[in-house]
Amino acid sequence: MTYVVTEACINCKHTDCVEVCPVDAFREGKNFLVIDPDECIDCTLCVPECPAGAIFAETDVPKDQSDFVAINARLAKVWPAIIERKDPLPGADDGTHLPAKRELLIEE
Repeated sequence: MTYVVTEACINCKHTDCVEVCPVDAFREGKNFLVIDPDECIDCTLCVPECPAGAIFAETDVPKDQSDFVAINARLAKVWPAIIERKDPLPGADDGTHLPAKRELLIEE
């Protein structure tokens, strides 16, 4: 099993989770983080650190977010590792739980 970053992270990108990851499993895009399923050791340390509540065990991802399992796996292969905490994106706290953020995901 792995952990998965879901829609609430889009345009927020808090990185408190990155700081506690013992295996550097997080990957960084322009406005989103993902977890590399090949690196994740299921330690759960990142889950309580995410202020957006965006990280779930793969088996617990909400049904309307299930496509994020594949999104994390795909983008983890092309995005670079992030190993240090950074400031969140501007307005991160205001947009954490906005609906329909998936269309805002920048995959490049």
